[in-house]
Amino acid sequence: MKTSITVASTAQSKDLTRWQTMLADRSALFARPGAHHKALLIEARALHTNKVIDSDDLCDLLELADGALAFAVESMLDIDGEE
Repeated sequence: MKTSITVASTAQSKDLTRWQTMLADRSALFARPGAHHKALLIEARALHTNKVIDSDDLCDLLELADGALAFAVESMLDIDGEE
């Protein structure tokens, strides 16, 4: 996995920052994990379509989105197991 994503313009940088903010939004993630995951995937693909990121970066973002979903599901299972 690459450590940084190269972005061409300030507007594109804002789009990527918005995606990263969505990824970090735990309240939205835990409230509706599936919907949040879908939104992350859609936004990541839009970044790629708009040439903000390349194919390698898209793969990285999709993996991060999948990891966030897995984290939310595992956390919910842990909470249910403690009750």
